[in-house]
Amino acid sequence: MSKVISLFYRFLDLLLILLLSGMAIMVFLNVVLRYGFNSGLTVSDEMARYFFVWLTFIGAVVGFREHGHLGVESLVAMFGKRGRVICMILSNLLILGVSILFFWGTWKQLPINISMSAPVTGLSMGWVYGIGFFTGGMCALIALERLVRLVTGRVTDEEVAAFAGEHLSVEKLSERG
Repeated sequence: MSKVISLFYRFLDLLLILLLSGMAIMVFLNVVLRYGFNSGLTVSDEMARYFFVWLTFIGAVVGFREHGHLGVESLVAMFGKRGRVICMILSNLLILGVSILFFWGTWKQLPINISMSAPVTGLSMGWVYGIGFFTGGMCALIALERLVRLVTGRVTDEEVAAFAGEHLSVEKLSERG
């Protein structure tokens, strides 16, 4: 199972690379066309914006998995292991709640977004903002998995130390996947 999960996150990494590359190429090409040839691709501005939205929300999931988001390590580092585990539980409960709220908000907004289309491409805005399903769902699953491991005592000392900002690199955290 961990191989499938690892493969999935490698796919997400590749997707992020493709989205960023596509965004940079479209913007660069449009700048060259505008200033060099007094023309441009109207679709490139719109698609670059949509790529940026997807890049941001997919990157948020990858960052959450790798413990890459901002934290208050200076506060958590003052606690012992038990206090850190309690903080981890509270943090993941809060993240789970917000992720579920984000997923639900995307669901509630979906009928409006589906009915609207992008001005240039005609693409349904449901495709653009539907990324909220992925981000909310994936962050909720990650937080839920962490909560289960915390409550059952299967969290490692390295993860607790990393939560407090101590001696653990992102590479080591991603290896546990």
